[in-house]
Amino acid sequence: MADSDIGAATAALDDRVVPFTVPDLDVRGRVVRLGASIDTILARHGYPEAVARVLGEAAALTVLLGTALKFEGRFQLQTKSDGPISMMVVDFNAPDVYRAVAHFDESALARAVAEGKVGTGDLLGEGHLAMTVDQGSATTRYQGVVALARQSLEEAAHQYFRQSEQIPSRIRLGVGSIVTGEGRQWRAGGLLVQFMPHSVDRLRAADLHPGDAPEGHEILTSADPDGIADDAWAEARSLVETVEDHELLDPLLESERLLYRLFHERGARVFEPVLVHEDCRCSRERVLGMLRGFSAEDRKAMVADDGTLAITCEFCSRRYVFEATEVEDGLSTGA
Repeated sequence: MADSDIGAATAALDDRVVPFTVPDLDVRGRVVRLGASIDTILARHGYPEAVARVLGEAAALTVLLGTALKFEGRFQLQTKSDGPISMMVVDFNAPDVYRAVAHFDESALARAVAEGKVGTGDLLGEGHLAMTVDQGSATTRYQGVVALARQSLEEAAHQYFRQSEQIPSRIRLGVGSIVTGEGRQWRAGGLLVQFMPHSVDRLRAADLHPGDAPEGHEILTSADPDGIADDAWAEARSLVETVEDHELLDPLLESERLLYRLFHERGARVFEPVLVHEDCRCSRERVLGMLRGFSAEDRKAMVADDGTLAITCEFCSRRYVFEATEVEDGLSTGA
């Protein structure tokens, strides 16, 4: 297949989220594949490979969760920690737009790479991960926060669902790159499966260990971190854990085919995919409003010798330049 044919086929399968259910196992979920959109974000900033991989994971996780919103609102994932990657922010505006940015310490990152400490947990270190749902000014924002203690984003997400949503969930994330005729291109993928039985009794955690038991008495335990002793969930969880990174990233393996590989014996039902793309919410009007929100002293300190104020958006690197008089005139007229 020619590079152009591969590119066309890949584009048709990428930047989409496929919702699904497996009724026989009482699970639902979504599969995400990010192609051109995540490559644009990572290439725009020229992130080092280690940073790009972690931010790609965060983007895939955010899109997986953000596309579950049933309203037009905003879902945000943010980390703040003491590792080489000190902060990440991924914004998802429902139903289909996202953006992402990372802050990192170059010297700390170089030391981590030299020591081979390039896992997600090593690069984030200790701190916290916050997930925020914002439906607009008319409603109260909801935020769930989990501690980062050098674990992966998958593990942090599992912890979030245990304590905030109380829904047994399993997530797989993958980030990598491929080489095409146009050069190296970043890709990211993810799979989310959640146990949603009709009977709440099946969500109850297994009983605590009874201690000493009579001789010959078998004590049943659950291998699930949530303590759910249910055969259907155990099967779904074990199937998710078999998913390899390459299956999430293969440009020619469509999400529907991956779901068939996993659940063909049970039967997965897929729904209309959601197409997503990267874009920034910044605009000249928004930036101008932000500048007018600063104190007069701060605005004065920002004015360059040529009488202009310049702001570069952290997300999209777009540069906005204003005449100082433009900012001040708006304030004086109440604009």
